[in-house]
Formats: sequence, C-alpha cells, structure tokens
Amino acid sequence: MMIAFDNTYARLPEHFYSRTKPTPVASPRLVKLNRALAELLGLDVALLSSEMGARILAGNAIPEGADPMALAYAGHQFGSFVPQLGDGRAILLGEVVGRDGRRRDIQLKGSGPTRFSRRGDGRAALGPVLREYIVSEAMAAMGIPTTRALAAVTTGEPVYREDVVLGAVLTRVAASHIRVGTFEYFAAREDRDAIATLTRYAIERHYPGAVDAPNPALALLEHVVDAQAWLVAKWLGVGFVHGVMNTDNTAISGETIDYGPCAFLDEYHPQKKFSSIDHAGRYAFMSQPRIAQWNLARLAECLLPLLGDDNDEAIRIATDRVNAFPARFETAFAATLRAKLGLADGHDDDLPLAFDLLGRMATHEVDYTLFFRRLCDAAEGPSGDERCAAMFGDPGAFHEWAERWHARRPNASLMRAANPAFIPRNHRIEEAIRAATSRDDFGPFERLVEVLARPFEEQVGAEDLAEPPAPEQRVRQTFCGT
Repeated sequence: MMIAFDNTYARLPEHFYSRTKPTPVASPRLVKLNRALAELLGLDVALLSSEMGARILAGNAIPEGADPMALAYAGHQFGSFVPQLGDGRAILLGEVVGRDGRRRDIQLKGSGPTRFSRRGDGRAALGPVLREYIVSEAMAAMGIPTTRALAAVTTGEPVYREDVVLGAVLTRVAASHIRVGTFEYFAAREDRDAIATLTRYAIERHYPGAVDAPNPALALLEHVVDAQAWLVAKWLGVGFVHGVMNTDNTAISGETIDYGPCAFLDEYHPQKKFSSIDHAGRYAFMSQPRIAQWNLARLAECLLPLLGDDNDEAIRIATDRVNAFPARFETAFAATLRAKLGLADGHDDDLPLAFDLLGRMATHEVDYTLFFRRLCDAAEGPSGDERCAAMFGDPGAFHEWAERWHARRPNASLMRAANPAFIPRNHRIEEAIRAATSRDDFGPFERLVEVLARPFEEQVGAEDLAEPPAPEQRVRQTFCGT
C-alpha cells in the first residue's frame, strides 16, 4: 500500500527518536475503522478495510513511504521528573497531509517494544484501546482539540496485566506528538542546539504565523499558553477529567493526548477525581487549570537559554508569560460558561452567576451533563424549570438562582450548541469494554461510537445513553491500562 507520507520529523537529528519497526502479531483482525477520518487523510478506505489493511494497522505490514520510529521524551509524572520516557509502546509510521491541508502523524499504539520500553512488553490491551477510541472521537465531535482514532485491531495474542487479556493496537492520529516532555528531554541533557531545533520545528508545524517573530522561543511559549488555556476551559465545559496531566501528556499543539484513566463527571464536584493512581487528587477536575500552568512553567524552564543571553532577564520574561495563564484561562472559561448558560452578551456578573450555580450543584450532587441539557429547555420558558429544580435536594436552591438567570434572557440555541446531550458516560464505556472483551460483542461499542458522533443532537432510541448511572452502575475509579 502506498501512502503519501511526508515525514518531516524524520529529518530532524537522529537523537530525537529511535528508528524501530513494529513487532508483528499473530492474527490481526480489524474491529473498527474510522472511515470518515481515513477519507480526510486521503487514505484508501477499501484497502484499509481489507485483510491487508488489518495487517498494516497492526504493524505486520509497513506501507511504502513509512519511516517507523519511537520518539524520545522525558516528563514530570505526578510532579517527579523522569529524564527518559519516550514511546515505549507506540511507533510513529509517518506524517500525511490531509485533504484539508493539515499535517498529521499516524502512530500505532501497542505495536511492540522499543528502545524506550523500560522492560515493558510494548503492547496494549483491548479495553484501553476501545476507551481511547470512544473518548477521543467523542471529544472531536464536541469540538475539543484532540488526537483522533483511525482504527482498532485485535492481535490474536494475550497481554499480561493483572489478568490475561486480549491484545490490540490503536492507530492514533495527531497534529504531532511533540510534548512538553520532549523539550524536557533535551533540557535535562543541556542540549541547547536540540532545544533550538525543536523550537523552530514546533513553530513551523503548529504556529507558522510566528515563524518571523523576533524571539521564536517566546512566541512558542505564548502560543502554547493560549492553546492550553482554551483546551482546559473546553475540558471543564464538558466535565472531562484527564486523570494524568503529566508533562509528557501535554501536547505543544494544544490537543488532548493520552486517554489513560480519563473520565467524565456524573454528579458535579470541583474536586472530583477518578484515577486510581492519583491518590492526592493532584489532577482533580478543577485542579486542571492549576496543573496546566505548572506544566507550562516546566516548558518555560526548558526555553530559558533561548529567551535571552541574560539569565535573570530570561527568567523574568518566562515568568511573565506563564503568569499570564490564569487570565487567559479565565477569559476562555468565561466564554465556555457563558455559552453553557446562553448568555450572549457578556456582563461583569457572569462568572459569579455561573460559580453560584456550580456551588449549588456541588452541594446537591446534581448531574453535570443532564442538568445543563435540561437547562436548555428552561431557557425557552419557566415551564422547563421544574425538571431542573427536581434534580436538587431542595428545589428552591435552583429556583432562587434561576430567577436571576432568567432575567438575563438566555439563548436556548446557543446553549444547545454548547451543552452535549451525550457524553462518554463512564459506565457506558465500561459496558462496551466488557461486552467486547468477555464475549467478543462489539455491538455496544459500535452503538456508543455512533451516538457520540452527534453529541448535541437529540437521538430517538438513544435516550438511555444520556441518562446518569444508577448507584450500582457508578464508576468510582479508572485505571491507566498500560
């Protein structure tokens, strides 16, 4: 198979990566191909759907023009620095320029060991592959910057974790796989030339308007600060908890990357966490903006040698830019909340009004997604208030707030475009995974993917997927799956 690869990362110095071929698997079987994404990338859908396509997507056959490699990076994991991480179970096949003119990486995740595997098997289990497929595609449909899922294949081989599970490979598509941790990898080695090369490359690829900036490193930092501010604001708008916001999971492009122990809020609480490894709640729901700024400070530290010859001045410049993050985030989050509440005209009291509501929702353990979707009906007239009020232990807690909100004459159409009816409910993801892994039934997975492709539309026959979990269905912990 010929793919029109144009592999610019492969033209960087060789210590940026390790050329590595995927390890073939026993019996590749295609379980899902994202046909729309394949067409956008200019790929041959019919061929990818075939037996040969399954071999390519599993890593058994290398397309002509590919240049397989594992990328080098480091990272702060839960605040502790690890000087070498890298792609331990993922291999970049190459880059393509899609029909929309955008360049994207095509990567196989779970394709076998690499130089960076650190005694790992380099494989992925089917459950986490399906989770990433479901959630990343749902995020894309909700308009949130994210890596995408092109395909999922099973390998016909076991993977040994806590139990013996079925292996799988995810084909991931990303604007790039450059992370804050990529810069940290070279900063830890005091490789100024590599940082300068990576900075130029990242700007040319992601922020070309800044190519001629007087200080490219400063321009890159400013752009990444903005991108992360808007990204995290959008996460909060749909109740998304990343779960593992390490610097190696922070993409320079501003895309959401690495869906490990991620989850979505059911009942609202600002300090809600799900990840089984986040014992202290470092990456809890409303802690995500603070952690994003912390990660950006790590990027700024890497760029210091490029920000100026005077180290003190470089530190001052970097600190100013990182300290601009809270204001940028507040602007982005205010826009997100105004849309959720249908407030077309900005007022000074918009954020206090929104945070008052969120406080009441936390006190009464109100379901985040269902409430805001019902609030769309309430925006059309007070008759919709009762269904919202019924979600509070004390209905008066809603009515008192709603009186002030109605006075702002909210726009229901704006709200319906901002408040999804369907999100990847944690219990529905688990149901889909159990069906696929325990009885080879991909029906629930297919149905979930299909419904989540149109998250803002009311869909007859899919009402059950919009409902919160019953108490016995509630997912309280999620796991990384690596």
